[in-house]
Amino acid sequence: MHRKKYLFLPFTGLLMFFSLYTKAQAEKEIAPPKHIKSIVFKSNSDNQGDQFPLIMLGDTFTLSFDDLNAREDDYYYKIVHCNFDWTPSDLLKSQYLDGMDNQRIQDYRNSVTTLQPYSHYDLTLPNSRTRLKLSGNYILKIYDKRDNLLFSRRFVVYKDRVSVGVVLKRAREMSVIREKQVVQFTINSNNLSLVNPQQEVKVAILQNHNWNTAITGIKPQFYSGNQLIYKYDKETAFDGGNEYHYFDNKEIRASSSTIARAELLDIYNTYLFTNTVQKDVPYTYYPDINGDFQIRTLDGNARDNDTEADYADVHFSLKYTQETGLNDVYVYGKFNNYQLTDENKMTLDENSGTLQATIRLKQGFYNYKYVMVTPRETDYTTINGNYFETENNYLVLVYYRNFGDLYDSVIGIGSASSVDISN
Repeated sequence: MHRKKYLFLPFTGLLMFFSLYTKAQAEKEIAPPKHIKSIVFKSNSDNQGDQFPLIMLGDTFTLSFDDLNAREDDYYYKIVHCNFDWTPSDLLKSQYLDGMDNQRIQDYRNSVTTLQPYSHYDLTLPNSRTRLKLSGNYILKIYDKRDNLLFSRRFVVYKDRVSVGVVLKRAREMSVIREKQVVQFTINSNNLSLVNPQQEVKVAILQNHNWNTAITGIKPQFYSGNQLIYKYDKETAFDGGNEYHYFDNKEIRASSSTIARAELLDIYNTYLFTNTVQKDVPYTYYPDINGDFQIRTLDGNARDNDTEADYADVHFSLKYTQETGLNDVYVYGKFNNYQLTDENKMTLDENSGTLQATIRLKQGFYNYKYVMVTPRETDYTTINGNYFETENNYLVLVYYRNFGDLYDSVIGIGSASSVDISN
């Protein structure tokens, strides 16, 4: 008995360890090193200007970025197919790719007459070497010539098999009625046979194409003929937040309503007016692009924004108040892929009583907010304010795993704007 017990327990422990160790981890977007800037990732479709590559199978999309080292280094791309929860799928690469990945990015050019030199890279997919065969979630990874992962980005490929109707409602709960926006939607199967939809149909709801605040794991509440109905209140409620701050330094020497002054040192410097905490301030509408940014310049010949737009050190400042306390505060937007890194973390300047951050950014129009990280949570609303009236875009992705399949396909999408919110 003693020998059996001795042999059995280590083996069981080994199996448990092996099971935990080999459990698939969700793929996360990796932030780039400091010399990689201005990552733009978008569909080439004329009707989608947002930097979120959501494409129908067969359509094209483009990743572009700048390398401030300006040495025309070689970079390579790899593609990973993922399940709805962003864990890698069990598919072989040959099952979701026609051709090969791990190919060198061949389209690159150097900057022209800029104080900050850089090499600009463009990668268009699908291309003659790499084509996608399946819908679903994907991760695009960029490597250097030593096979070091530099950064990664998510994208979604879908088939238009089901239709999704989306409406925005105010919350019914009185405690949050002035803050929350509720997403309700209906999936019409369009005569597509959905086997066991309670288990095999999954959805992801995104506000302004931001995966950090996405809501998943929602089951259909009702079935009506060929419709799946999702009329939740609390479960699909988002903070309305506030409109984004913005600046536009397309004329890099000029001041404006948001730029206090510009200065030329080793490169241009753009100093923004100091922002203040918006908590408890009445809501005021002003147009934004929901966190996005657009590269553009009016300086020089301005024939090519990709290679003629210069870089500036942009100086952000936020008035320090008791709301921020000793918590970490970050500048946040699509320009840094909504990621919280040392580069966009603010520090306290005691002389001016402001939190400050300096970020090197390419000329253009930028949206940004401030995010506070407390010991308990990432707080998106205390500094910026939180209002149900805020204009936000919402996207619903519908995933389905057909019987016998090894992956989750994306069979439909739906979208709506809170401009049309109702009671």
